[in-house]
Amino acid sequence: VQLQASGGGSVQAGGSLRLSCDASGTGFSIYRMGWYRQPPGKQRESVAVIDSSHITTYGNSVKGRFIISRDDAKKTVSLQMNNLKPEDTAVYYCYVEQIITRKAYWGQGTQVTVSS
Repeated sequence: VQLQASGGGSVQAGGSLRLSCDASGTGFSIYRMGWYRQPPGKQRESVAVIDSSHITTYGNSVKGRFIISRDDAKKTVSLQMNNLKPEDTAVYYCYVEQIITRKAYWGQGTQVTVSS
């Protein structure tokens, strides 16, 4: 199972980026889709999750700035990141959770760098 993440890059503080993850290669129904991130020298943390009912959950540090969305027909999940801060600098990983087994599958990670 391969997930293709894209959209990372470098931006100045206050800027925006949009991450996308293509899970169309999965052959199963998806329950949750989401994004985690791992800042340099820190543990991986949850950024945003959206379930099959399109109910969203955000990490406290990104609430009001990030928006997660999914396209069920295309099996894609996106993360619109606004008002980026230097502390958002991290490798961002997308994941999907299979609806039956709840097993998670991960993308390869995409770097986001925010400069002050």
